[in-house]
Amino acid sequence: MLSSSMEPRRFLTSLFEAAVSAADPYAAIQSHLPERPKGRTVVVGAGKGAAHLARALERVWDGPLEGIVVTRYGFGVSCERIEVLEAAHPVPDRAGLSASNRMLSTVANLTADDLVIALFTGGGSALLPAPPTGLALGDEIALNEVLLASGAPISAMNTIRKQVSRIKGGRLARAAWPARVATLVVSDVPGDNPAYVASGPTIPDTAGRVEALAAIRQYNIPLPAAIAKYFRNSLERAPHPSDPRFSRNTHCVIASASVSLEAAAGVARTAGVEAVVVSDNIEGEAREVGSLHAAIVREIAQKSRPLAQPIVVLSGGETTVTLRGKGKGGRNSEFLLALARDIDGLSDVCALAADTDGVDGSESNAGAFAGGETIGKMRAAGLDASKLLDDNDSWSAFSATGDLFEPGPTGTNINDFRAILLW
Repeated sequence: MLSSSMEPRRFLTSLFEAAVSAADPYAAIQSHLPERPKGRTVVVGAGKGAAHLARALERVWDGPLEGIVVTRYGFGVSCERIEVLEAAHPVPDRAGLSASNRMLSTVANLTADDLVIALFTGGGSALLPAPPTGLALGDEIALNEVLLASGAPISAMNTIRKQVSRIKGGRLARAAWPARVATLVVSDVPGDNPAYVASGPTIPDTAGRVEALAAIRQYNIPLPAAIAKYFRNSLERAPHPSDPRFSRNTHCVIASASVSLEAAAGVARTAGVEAVVVSDNIEGEAREVGSLHAAIVREIAQKSRPLAQPIVVLSGGETTVTLRGKGKGGRNSEFLLALARDIDGLSDVCALAADTDGVDGSESNAGAFAGGETIGKMRAAGLDASKLLDDNDSWSAFSATGDLFEPGPTGTNINDFRAILLW
């Protein structure tokens, strides 16, 4: 039974913190260090948690170290030997383009005695724009905007991005040859395929041009004219994993949603609340996933099946949002708004959904809290939850009720964290 001194929101926050701690960069990186080289050790990396990974690597690496990583504005931390750059996310900017060019220059002219340690977390795709010959930064920005609005899963988006880049899809590792490349990944993608994290700058993928075009058709993605022309006319292809220049390289997922959700479940059980992990790789429209979770909640609350209370239902993965309106918010708050609408009036339910990097969408919150009373609070504030959902304005909904969750940047990124407590 949940302790009488443990308020539901504080309890759910403790689970979020446990999930984030399980992906702590220092703990994750120290047991996955590559063998020291005879020559130089050069570090490259990108993502919302890349700067924290770089600082952790500096703490544990016994030997000379140099290099650069790029992270989102406001997510940087000080490092002594590795330079930390900042750029825009989720829409690329010129700072990201400069970072990509510098990264490619950093790995040029290395030898077979040198080692490149690549550190990648979620968010790296937007932070490393590098349009190929014939395209400009504006074209890559336009592509990124239509992908973000499409509702396509991250795997499909990154399959497309890899075909329109000088750095993604293994090209950074190819540029580093003949140096050995050891890639350490904090996974934010369902299924933990490391080639999809940050669009795999150092990890080539078997999914190529054919698969990218299939994804464009499947999700009805309106390609910008310049990008469509590039797909029609360019002969350039992303490298294949069978390329012998990748034969000495290694990669490892050092943190993921699966491990973090189990850590959260352990904290819940210690507090006397049973926990069940529904899945760590849920994809789909955020509002539809929210309605599905609401159906599970109603079944437990009203029929005590398939699980008995008290219980916390945990899940992870990466949902998507197809933009229909012009509101503010991210996939976690949109998930919660749909959930709240479908559990309106249920008592003794409290949910938290948040992005583990600390930012959900374009605002400063990671997500929000919701329960059976949430829609009533919105009504009292003169808000129509369904209209807000139709306008993709979940941030405004939860801001009005005072239910935003704002832990700040966490230094890691293992994607969505969802916890629903019934007691």
